[in-house]
Amino acid sequence: MTERAWDSSLRWMFRCAQDDRISYNPVMANIFVDTAKIRVAAGKGGDGKVSFRREKYVPRGGPDGGNGGKGGDVFFIADNNMATLMDFRAKEVFKAGNGAGGDKKNMTGESASDLFVKVPAGTLVYEILGDVGDKRVLVGDLVTPGQSLLIAKGGRGGRGNASFKSATNQAPLTFTPGAPGEAKTLVLGVKLIADVGLVGFPNAGKSTLINQLTGANVKTAAYPFTTLTPNLGVLKLAGGRAIIVADIPGLIEGASRGKGLGDDFLRHIERTKILVHIVDPLAGDALALYDAIRKELADYSLDLGRKSEIVVINKLDVTEARADFDRIAREFGERGILVLGVSAVTGKGVRELKNELLRRIE
Repeated sequence: MTERAWDSSLRWMFRCAQDDRISYNPVMANIFVDTAKIRVAAGKGGDGKVSFRREKYVPRGGPDGGNGGKGGDVFFIADNNMATLMDFRAKEVFKAGNGAGGDKKNMTGESASDLFVKVPAGTLVYEILGDVGDKRVLVGDLVTPGQSLLIAKGGRGGRGNASFKSATNQAPLTFTPGAPGEAKTLVLGVKLIADVGLVGFPNAGKSTLINQLTGANVKTAAYPFTTLTPNLGVLKLAGGRAIIVADIPGLIEGASRGKGLGDDFLRHIERTKILVHIVDPLAGDALALYDAIRKELADYSLDLGRKSEIVVINKLDVTEARADFDRIAREFGERGILVLGVSAVTGKGVRELKNELLRRIE
């Protein structure tokens, strides 16, 4: 099965939202990259020049060595046309150019061009500190497309001998070399920027539901962990509005501590506005399943545990689930939790879910 590369980006998905002829498919699992370790180095400043005027009829020409040019800076630019860090697999070192040395006749060397490195919108930038790299410091969070971050400053140009001339030193031979540019080891991490995140246990029906909501054509199958990477889709709502929906791989108990796939992907729902919590009533006690996932969310992040959510009881196309829905809704209602019933397979209840999403988003 062929699928469009993940780097089709959010801009491509919004095009999908406006044009029914265009379809968006998620990337295959083996090219999904959401973390990367790289090295960046700004350019070195150019060296100062030692030079003396040598002109006809000027018997005692003074020093005229110019200063060196500045080394290039390194900037990160948030790009809406990227969604993963796959490009950083092939290239791990990014270096700006060095400034040119000064020249005679007090000519300053040319400054190097700055280096602009594109990263996906939603990228967190951490600098690795310490001799053993055991400390990471967050230095930037590039959320808005076009947002820039100066990550490494280029070195200053050195001084030529003309700048050392004084009343007591008319013919200085002194110059200074250009300063080195900053060099840093960085870890990049992407958090998806989506309006809605679908969460739940494996095989709860998240992928089937995102297909119903957005037509994303995500792979589905009747076994757990069909989804190994987050999937994105565009949900078209009334009034022409479009929102991004993320289908997160199934969570299990202990996901917040690294069990299963959840620890790798829980961060991708930290930026979402709303969580749609999908419960499979055929997998056990619905309330207990709901509580287990809620605990994993809260253990991972208190903010994640407090996010607005919609609880969806799925698989109402199955007789047993349909017959038990009223009791389940009553149990949730006793705790002040409103639930919606849907069948992700047949589309039953999906319209009501879309309306509730629109109400919550607005």
